[in-house]
Order: sequence, then C-alpha cells, then structure tokens
Amino acid sequence: MDLLIPLQLPPYPFKITDQNGQLIMFDPIRKKNIVITPEEWVRQHFVQYLINQKKYPKTLIKLEGGHKLHGMAKRSDIVVYNPAGEKILLVECKAPSVNIDQKVFDQVARYNMVHKVKVIAVTNGLQHYFCLIDFEAVNYKFIEELPTYAQM
Repeated sequence: MDLLIPLQLPPYPFKITDQNGQLIMFDPIRKKNIVITPEEWVRQHFVQYLINQKKYPKTLIKLEGGHKLHGMAKRSDIVVYNPAGEKILLVECKAPSVNIDQKVFDQVARYNMVHKVKVIAVTNGLQHYFCLIDFEAVNYKFIEELPTYAQM
C-alpha cells in the first residue's frame, strides 16, 4: 500500500486524522476534509509544491475540475489559471504504484484537447514529467523543470 509513503516532493505538515479507520486531511484548495487515497496523497503534495516552491497562487488552482470529453464526464486533477481566467497548467496525478507510461500521457493529451493548456505535468509523486505544448507546430517537448508562476 502506498498510502502516506515519502514522495519525491518536499514534505508538508499536513494535519491528518483517523476517522473510523479512514485517514482524513484538510484540503486547503477545496476547503474541506477529504479521504486520503494514494492518488490524493500525491495531489496534495503536488499542490503544496506548486504553492510553496513554484509560487502559484492557491486562489488560481482548481482540483478535480470536471470537463466533457467526447460527451463523457471526466475530471482533471489540477488546473491552474492566470488572473485573466485562462488555463496555464494541467497536472495529472497518479498513485505512486502507477507507472508513468504512454497510456498516462495519452490520457493527459486527451484531456488537453479540452483544456488547450501550453504546460502539462504528469506525476506519481516519485517521477515527474513536464511538457511544453506547441499547438501551432502540433508537437511537444519535455522540459527539466516546471516553470514558476512568474515564468508562465
């Protein structure tokens, strides 16, 4: 079980409680208590990384936002906006036990057909991949590091 394992992200002082055998933490973005799953553990760490290390304003971060893809309801893990309300970053989070493979990249590429975001991140908490999308040339390139909010 990869619940609460150390990740390749800075540790954060989350307030975790046990409620009837389920681990619960407060989500500062959604402003509510949530059950910790392996994927949620990664999502919460990556959000804190965005806020604390990369200086993304937490008021411009949306978690598990719904969208339609080919008429089907889907959820994006993390979408970040600029002050004009334009989407600038799409993050797909997976549990640490999930390998980041072509299937995962295909999933985020399908989601980005809806979002049309120029920067994509894919993470399982242990491995992180960042891509710049060039819509005009219809290609992408991997980048070593996620841009800070100021660089976006």
